[in-house]
Amino acid sequence: MRNRAGFLKAQLEGEARYYTFVPTPLQKISLEPDSQCYGLLARTRHELGVLDVLSSRIPDMDLFIAMYIRKEALLSSQIEGTQATLDDILEPGAERNRNLHVAEVIQYIKAVHFALDRMGELPLCCRLLREVHEILLAEQRGAEKNPGEFRRSQNWIGAGNSTIKTASYVPPCPQDMAAALDDLERFIHDDEHETDPLIQAALIHYQFETIHPFLDGNGRIGRLLIVLFLCAKGILIKPALYISWYLKRNRLEYYDRLEEVRKRGNYEQWIVFFMTALHASVREALGTIEKLAALRERNRAKISALGRSAKSARNLYDYLERSPIIEIGKTAAGLGMSFNTIDKAAEHLRALGILAQTGSRDGPMAARNRRFAYTEYLDILREGAE
Repeated sequence: MRNRAGFLKAQLEGEARYYTFVPTPLQKISLEPDSQCYGLLARTRHELGVLDVLSSRIPDMDLFIAMYIRKEALLSSQIEGTQATLDDILEPGAERNRNLHVAEVIQYIKAVHFALDRMGELPLCCRLLREVHEILLAEQRGAEKNPGEFRRSQNWIGAGNSTIKTASYVPPCPQDMAAALDDLERFIHDDEHETDPLIQAALIHYQFETIHPFLDGNGRIGRLLIVLFLCAKGILIKPALYISWYLKRNRLEYYDRLEEVRKRGNYEQWIVFFMTALHASVREALGTIEKLAALRERNRAKISALGRSAKSARNLYDYLERSPIIEIGKTAAGLGMSFNTIDKAAEHLRALGILAQTGSRDGPMAARNRRFAYTEYLDILREGAE
């Protein structure tokens, strides 16, 4: 099989023979986008501009961004079959959770923060992706999959009981993989390329998933690559976007669209799907920001009416936007305030309808370990993350 996306290459001989896919370098692809694609492109560009304006005007936007990163990490991990909820990763002490699914999401959150910080020192390159991958797979069930290293053996994609011969897709062999990664890195940094950066992002994600350079974690790294590229190009000022929200809801189509490129060389249908996903994700992000900003404004007005108790209640409220599920004792320690002060502040917020006590605990530590949740905030963030 050969088309403009690549060709199948025979490996081994006789009964052991199998075929790997060798992708065409993106620099050699000539695209023919239609009016639908250009219309989506224009609308997405406009919405991204609105998102950037909101991101620059909303106070403490970084608090929102931190929460978006957690949600994107969760959604991207759920696409790969991780069984965890938003509440799981927001629980006090989540980093010490021994549930492997929760641990995977926590590591992904760490990997995203690392990648965004590291891009101030390194360009978007293969070295950066290896470093991010090392953090992603550290201390979890993928630790035996060579964290931080590109694969030196053949991998394949298929059902749990598939072999390399019955796999639905077999990526390039290690030698061809290395050459394809070099081509991809050059394409990422080709400033003379006339392709719109949003279309470039679509092509880069497809190509990375097709190369599949790691033994594990390719999907999560590939989706993170979308945001990193858009940030590197200045399309996104703040990473306030979780495209995995759309890709999770349309998981089967997502995989089918990628495979359609490999089988028939139809890049255009993938680009339309990607633009649809990006546009829907930006609209979702805008809606979420507006809801969270309105919620904050309402609740801060309520807190201001507390008079002398407003200061400690506001301190606790600010903490809730970082950690919307709390235990009184741990929160007091985290804020460097007394237990009684935080306990009273929590009661004030509960009386205002901002906090709700969750669960019940018996024993001498019950009062100190009382748990509360910022339910309205969580309800907004839970949308699409069930």
